[in-house]
Amino acid sequence: MTAKTVFNTLRPLILASGSPRRRDFLAELGLRFLVKAAAVDEGVLPGEGPERFVRRLASEKAWAVANHHAGHVVLGADTVVVRDGSILGKPRHRQEAEEILTSLSGRWHEVWTGFALCCRQPYVEKVGAVVTKVRFVDLGPDVVAAYAGTGDGDDKAGAYGIQSGGAFLVAEISGSYTNVIGLPVAEVIAALLEVGALEVAG
Repeated sequence: MTAKTVFNTLRPLILASGSPRRRDFLAELGLRFLVKAAAVDEGVLPGEGPERFVRRLASEKAWAVANHHAGHVVLGADTVVVRDGSILGKPRHRQEAEEILTSLSGRWHEVWTGFALCCRQPYVEKVGAVVTKVRFVDLGPDVVAAYAGTGDGDDKAGAYGIQSGGAFLVAEISGSYTNVIGLPVAEVIAALLEVGALEVAG
């Protein structure tokens, strides 16, 4: 027996991301999709703020795949952590992970995710961005070193994962929880419905 789902996938859909967290969100909703990770330059342009940055990166990732798959709706996304207006990416090494976590200790920061739906034929381009505010607990250097040493945050913006071993770091959030993990699911589903890629199951 096939499990019932809330949505039916109407158009071929591709996730232009290798993130297992984004893949899981779509799979848990019962959507049919392919995964084709896009490689683009993720450097920040001069004067580019976090919202413009994540919107641009999400769009570039989606088009990088959509240009080779006409007729497919392609979902691109990009997530960054922002502290005092500065964009923090994934830590390049363990010491940087500890520095990032220490700088977030006991403070609020922002998590921005940009998302883009693109299709060559028929033409679709819908881009959005969502921000969530997150407050960390106060962290001692021993806790920072121990968590960084687990490697849980090595592949994540801000050097932590709220959905995994880093849940204890977070005292409070304001906004979308799934956005902190890497995809604002409510907004993405609304956009997929709007462009006709999904329908509500009868």
